[in-house]
Amino acid sequence: MRAKHTRLVSGTGFVKQGAMKIRKAESGDAASLIDFNQRMALETEGKQLDESVLSPGVNAVFSDASKGFYVVAEEDGSIVGGLLVTFEWSDWRNKWFWWIQSVYIVPSSRGRGIYSRLYEFVKAEAAKQGNVCGFRLYVERENVHAQKVYEKVGMMESIYLMYEEYRSVDQSE
Repeated sequence: MRAKHTRLVSGTGFVKQGAMKIRKAESGDAASLIDFNQRMALETEGKQLDESVLSPGVNAVFSDASKGFYVVAEEDGSIVGGLLVTFEWSDWRNKWFWWIQSVYIVPSSRGRGIYSRLYEFVKAEAAKQGNVCGFRLYVERENVHAQKVYEKVGMMESIYLMYEEYRSVDQSE
């Protein structure tokens, strides 16, 4: 999926027309996705992730499709945003929910509708599958900006609260 957009060329005052490509990520994109996860954890939770855990975790998605898939936004040969889709079976609906996780847009590309384009791509992929009943994600309560973005694309706050229990000693995983 390609979308035309314009952007201000730094220091020139001119607007450059470019093409942004939204696509499923490939294993060659892993370094960008690892970097995005590190940056997101630092920005949102002040955490430094252990790359010896994170790197195989990201790469596992590429070697096992049952874990999910990544979607990336590429511009001028660089990955400027991405997200992960994972799967939850709903016995009530006899269909899948797709969870959107690890959303990250590089700061210089924010505010340009990139998440909207990524989400539209995900919805189109789900329509092709024919067995997806909805989309879910979680967002930190304090991240009001992200909540507004998700509402703008048609998502709404769920009636459910999320609970969790960590099984590992290191709860940063």
